[in-house]
Amino acid sequence: MSFEIFIFYVFSAILVFAASRVITVRNPVFAAMFLVLTFFTCAGIWMLLEAEFLAITLVLVYVGAVMVLFLFVVMMLDINVEPLREGFVSYLPVGLLVGAIMLIEMVILVTRNFKSEQFPAPARADEGYSNTEALGQLLYSKYLFQFEVAAVILLVAIVAAIALTMRRRPDTKYQTPSEQINVTKSDRLRVVQMPSEKQ
Repeated sequence: MSFEIFIFYVFSAILVFAASRVITVRNPVFAAMFLVLTFFTCAGIWMLLEAEFLAITLVLVYVGAVMVLFLFVVMMLDINVEPLREGFVSYLPVGLLVGAIMLIEMVILVTRNFKSEQFPAPARADEGYSNTEALGQLLYSKYLFQFEVAAVILLVAIVAAIALTMRRRPDTKYQTPSEQINVTKSDRLRVVQMPSEKQ
């Protein structure tokens, strides 16, 4: 057994363990931390497959942004998990059905007889091959339209999220800078004549 195969089995065992703990642990903060461990080990496996760009993207996007946001929301909301677990049995048949469908799809995908001619091996690193450069050339040439559509969809999602959260509330005080700039001295200052007091 080579060293790469040994590292692959170690990362795979950690990945399966962390992924199982994500759905079995009771504390949502611990579940998020196990999900971070899952992402890191998955990135390590991608590094073994020489997919450096995908590995660093997984670490930067999911671990660096999505999981930090998830942890922030979980810790700020202080979710009470007990009421959420009360209806677990009623949703169990649907969950088992969805899990069975996903398992069947994964078994079909894994047991399918792929031929090496369908997926030619790329040039090795010593020949000057860069999978990041190849991915960039594919994204910005062959799949440029799909890439732009995905970017527009993400932009619409960001604008919609901002529009949904920026509702005007009656009990919130707002400032209007234009009115503040146009204020004159007579609007703010009132001189009152008062008789002087005698000692």
